[in-house]
Amino acid sequence: QVQLVESGGGLVQAGGSLRLSCTASGRTFWSYVMGWFRQAPGKEREFVAAIRWRGGVTYYADSVKGRFTISRDNAKMTGYLQMNSLKPEDTAVYYCAAESSGRTDYSASYYSRGLEYDYWGQGTQVTVSS
Repeated sequence: QVQLVESGGGLVQAGGSLRLSCTASGRTFWSYVMGWFRQAPGKEREFVAAIRWRGGVTYYADSVKGRFTISRDNAKMTGYLQMNSLKPEDTAVYYCAAESSGRTDYSASYYSRGLEYDYWGQGTQVTVSS
């Protein structure tokens, strides 16, 4: 079992920045992929970004490319989502998730599908005011 705990959400004005953190515990994370998803009220959950823990390969949704950066700290077993140039449409509950297959031959589209992830955090609210 893996436990994921997010932190760092809050209220920020448009154009501002926030950094979300997701700390994993319970098992070694070396072969996992950590993803970030978000869900706004009345909308479906959508993929934001993902990072392969071993090697650091990253994947991004088009809507956040150039504004958000995903990274990880192996020693702390913590992943980060640095969000810059925030827009009101970024307002959502943000969730981190872990995909545990250990495979490295999946396509980017695979990691954008929430159903492929095995573990989820509780979510953290991000609100961007205009």
